[in-house]
Amino acid sequence: MKKYNILAFLMLMLAPLCFMACSESDDTVEEFPDWKNRNETYFDNIYEKAKSVEDGSWKIIRNYTLEDTIPVSSTDNIVVEVLEEGTGSGCPIFTDSVLVNYRGRLLPSTSYPDGYVFDQSYTGDYNPQTAMPSQLYVGSLIDGFATALQYMHIGDRWRVYIPYQMGYGTTATTSIPAYSTLIFDISLVAYYRAGVTPDPWYAKRGMWITK
Repeated sequence: MKKYNILAFLMLMLAPLCFMACSESDDTVEEFPDWKNRNETYFDNIYEKAKSVEDGSWKIIRNYTLEDTIPVSSTDNIVVEVLEEGTGSGCPIFTDSVLVNYRGRLLPSTSYPDGYVFDQSYTGDYNPQTAMPSQLYVGSLIDGFATALQYMHIGDRWRVYIPYQMGYGTTATTSIPAYSTLIFDISLVAYYRAGVTPDPWYAKRGMWITK
């Protein structure tokens, strides 16, 4: 009987240690604490910053799916920081294909102080001479990315801030937590307007528009 009492006592003593170990483990794997609030606050601050800049280096662009007459909130827009201005004459439309260099990342987190890169078309630092662009169809992209492309000209390089409402929303993907503001660096290399005879200053029909 005494033996069982000692065993029970030892189990009681070890229980708090097990609990503490589990708690410490939970803390270490919590990569995105208070993620929803952090992302909403971050985007609100970026939005307000863009509103205060009047030199054209920042833009606020409404979701392309919403008519201009419809009242919108801040999260119905993307915010754009212009890193480099292109010289192209036209912009892609919803039904176009595009050639782009891009990198998408999240807000800084515990393991990724510069933001976790969840998708990209190039490796290392961006170099327009060596980066190999990806071909994308505008209409298949999330609203925020598709909106940006339809306002870009050939040669534009933008940093695009997309609220989660125009990204992946409240549902997590395999690499992106729910409620994530997305930060994309996008360079538009070319686009192709299938089935349309372009004007003379465009490329010939059936070829990529690159200027």
